[in-house]
Amino acid sequence: MESQYKKELLAKDRQYVWHPFTQMKDYAEQDHLLITRAQGIELFDAEGKAYYDTVSSWWCNVHGHGNPRIKAAIQRQLDQFDHIMFSGLTHQPGIELAEKLVHITPEGLSKVFYSDNGSTAVEVAIKMSFQYWQQIGRTSKTGFVFMENSYHGDTIGAVSVGGVDLYHAMFKPLLFSAHRVPSPDVRVLGSARTPEREAALVADALEAVRALFQERADTIAGIIVEPMIQAAGGMVIYPAAYLAGLRELCAQYDVHLIADEVATGFGRTGTMFACEHAGISPDILCVSKGLTAGMMPLAATLCREEIYAAFYDDYATQKTFFHGHSFTGNPVACAVALESLRLFEEEGVLEQSHRAATELSSELRAFAALPQVADVRQIGMIAAMDLYQDAASRTPFESGTRIGNRIYQAGLEEGLILRPLGDTIYYWLPLSTTPEQVVEITERTLRVFQQVLGS
Repeated sequence: MESQYKKELLAKDRQYVWHPFTQMKDYAEQDHLLITRAQGIELFDAEGKAYYDTVSSWWCNVHGHGNPRIKAAIQRQLDQFDHIMFSGLTHQPGIELAEKLVHITPEGLSKVFYSDNGSTAVEVAIKMSFQYWQQIGRTSKTGFVFMENSYHGDTIGAVSVGGVDLYHAMFKPLLFSAHRVPSPDVRVLGSARTPEREAALVADALEAVRALFQERADTIAGIIVEPMIQAAGGMVIYPAAYLAGLRELCAQYDVHLIADEVATGFGRTGTMFACEHAGISPDILCVSKGLTAGMMPLAATLCREEIYAAFYDDYATQKTFFHGHSFTGNPVACAVALESLRLFEEEGVLEQSHRAATELSSELRAFAALPQVADVRQIGMIAAMDLYQDAASRTPFESGTRIGNRIYQAGLEEGLILRPLGDTIYYWLPLSTTPEQVVEITERTLRVFQQVLGS
């Protein structure tokens, strides 16, 4: 890109654009990275420099950027038609995608409601659960439960069931009240972690849910969880036994289990859906991000037949689910999602990612040996580690040090897009990442740590 044009664009960026999750004053004297091209798992800036997209463009990209089959699917659909409303009208991609989702998601989910992003998928789930209980005559069941450290999106309903105060505390006056339960965060065990202590921690977390259900189940509609990993809450990977226990409690006390697989769905954790690690099926499932391989906005909320049946009645009863979005079931997005799922079936995507994940596990050992690194953890193509001034004593860096941000800036010099969560550094690698690229990414990250931490 011509230098003067680049300068003009970045000046307009400062003048007109408000970026998400960004303290804009940080960019008063420095530029956002201006991306002009993407291919595979690399992004390219205006100078032509390549960067590994180690966070899958906010956990969305699955098959790499510019996948030719995805691009061809977009063109085929555009040649037919682009967008139509999805109320009173329907179309082939939306129908076929719904059928495919019902077949590949955990058993028992039979109906698909489309929306356009993860937050709206969660809003749909909350309203669907709430209205279900109202319409079967159990009108006291209006409350919801969430785990500490949880994140389910940024719309008001999603924030109401969010457990990350950094993101949510400001908006508390706008929110509906919900019950918070402990997270089975095994990091609190530190070096004392053993299978026995881990099991006890899970048991304690489940007992808190049990106690709440025993007291309040008649007023609780559902509990929402991120299966296996609480992502924005610090990449908290927890044992599958917690999910299995939660499924049992929800069945026992007649509470909807809502699984937010917006981030974890479509192979991220080594299985198609994270719920599979525990062998459970939720009552309601939310998906987005990887649904379209990160190419277009689309989300879906799936539910069990009995939930759908509570809305299926004569018009005069007014049991319709009065919810929708302008871009619900966008046909181009649905066509992209279908092609992405064909790639999973025809190109061995999960098998390839397992090989890369095995290499990642091997490479992570080098980080575990560093004195400022604790709790190196991995599930599938996701990995994370926490940085401390002294990992052995869990002495944190002073907040003003902004170690995570310094890692991010140094990562750019090494051709890496690393987006930390505070002082937690993580990878959320595209499933198309090869073992060789895993080695290159981790070696570059080690150089970043050497520069910033002196490790």
